[in-house]
Amino acid sequence: MKTELIIRSNSSDIDFALLRDGKLIELNKETSDHNFSVGDIFLAKIGKVMTGLNAAFVNVGYPKDGFLHYHDLGPQVQSLNKFIKKVSTGNYKEFTLKNFRFEEDINKDGSINDVLKSGQNLLVQIVKEPISTKGPRISSELSIAGRFLVLVPFSNRISVSQKIADPKEKERLKKLAKSIRPKGFGLILRTVAEGKKVAELDKDLQNSLDRWKTMCKRIANNNTPTKILSELNRASSILRDVMNDSFTSIVTNDETLKVEIKEYLQEIYPEKENIVKLHASEVPIFEKYGIERQIKTSFGKTVSMSKGAYLVIEHTEALHVIDVNSGNRSNKSLNQEETALEVNLIAASEIARQLQLRDMGGIIVVDFIDMKSAENRQKLYQHLKDAMALDRTKHKILPPSKFGLVQITRQRVRPELEIKTREPNPNKNGEVEAPIVLLDKIEAELERLINSGKNYKDITLNVHPFIAAYLTKGVNSIRFKWFVQHKKWIKVLPRDAYQYLQYKFYFKKKKKSK
Repeated sequence: MKTELIIRSNSSDIDFALLRDGKLIELNKETSDHNFSVGDIFLAKIGKVMTGLNAAFVNVGYPKDGFLHYHDLGPQVQSLNKFIKKVSTGNYKEFTLKNFRFEEDINKDGSINDVLKSGQNLLVQIVKEPISTKGPRISSELSIAGRFLVLVPFSNRISVSQKIADPKEKERLKKLAKSIRPKGFGLILRTVAEGKKVAELDKDLQNSLDRWKTMCKRIANNNTPTKILSELNRASSILRDVMNDSFTSIVTNDETLKVEIKEYLQEIYPEKENIVKLHASEVPIFEKYGIERQIKTSFGKTVSMSKGAYLVIEHTEALHVIDVNSGNRSNKSLNQEETALEVNLIAASEIARQLQLRDMGGIIVVDFIDMKSAENRQKLYQHLKDAMALDRTKHKILPPSKFGLVQITRQRVRPELEIKTREPNPNKNGEVEAPIVLLDKIEAELERLINSGKNYKDITLNVHPFIAAYLTKGVNSIRFKWFVQHKKWIKVLPRDAYQYLQYKFYFKKKKKSK
């Protein structure tokens, strides 16, 4: 598996594209005015305390107040309140919590009125970005994420990622964490901590402690609401969370960004420092790596897959619905059940990619093609779980029902990524599918014709003259690539009468020998 991170920097935005084996799996944007990211910590002011909801609305500087439920306060919120009061004076500078006297944990079933009062200051962390008309979801149970571990102030717990399956490795990591855990702090060992030595864990811990101390210094004499600790920029947070041996290149078109990334890699993954490169070609960076094309073909309502199959993705207020279609495909070597399984497995891999790419959250219902065999349904379920194993967002998958429906829940922490792929119709009012998608549709239909088992003698493609020129230009034309791939020469016939996006295949069958 080959992983690449392509970073495009503009005057005000930075776009991040994560490719796995050349396929776009994640797309992120960082804007200069984006002040409410998951992980940011604010010194906020409590607004209305709603007894009926057992929650409070909190002013974090966003037009809509953040929502803080009693269960998101954290058991040691009273200790946090006490700490904030002490530090706010500017006289208390013991930020390590070594000699700090903790308060008792709050009652799990208590009332928010007993803990918070309107107008008081409180440290809160963004756990869900503002979505639609809602303000950010926040928590006062703070955490500072590092490369290998997460630092949790006002706690003494040590836990290990559930994705680390080996019991001996879990026990080893717990022992190491106990040996370095500072008093007053809990530690969560992340999946990437597997196999790491105590020196690497301790270095990461010290970096997180330094960030905590820097944050505490900003509490004193500061106005509320104000951000006092920012999550790492998108480039650093992506590298922190997913950087591994599979990364082969990190390419950016910004010299300053290149230097910053190299410096960060020196800290977290020094052996990969040399994979950072500057894009110097005149071809735009997203064009060079085929990302613009993948964006156009991946974000529409209909998503094409191999062998003529496709997905239809619909969004409602309450959930997302994905329909799997086999398309007009026929293969004599497969019966209906085998065909359904083949298409479903292809669809499962693409669905896992789509969920991560679009950052779809909440409830997702997938209507796979019906399969009678319980064994095949289990194969599909396991394949989908394996395909989604690399997804960093928390999710849960239920086994397929007898009707072929699979229910998925995926944590929603930021707005879903939506990119408009349709373009204005140049001939009349309305919109048309992006012309760049046309080639994928032509190639999918060509593959279906060749693999149909009907043994066509001649295949002719009728298209608009502009498209015909595009398909046949140069020695290594697209048509020549088709010849290499399918061992069949496709005639391309320009048709002046055709509209720009119109095409049609004509073919002759081979005569049967007598």
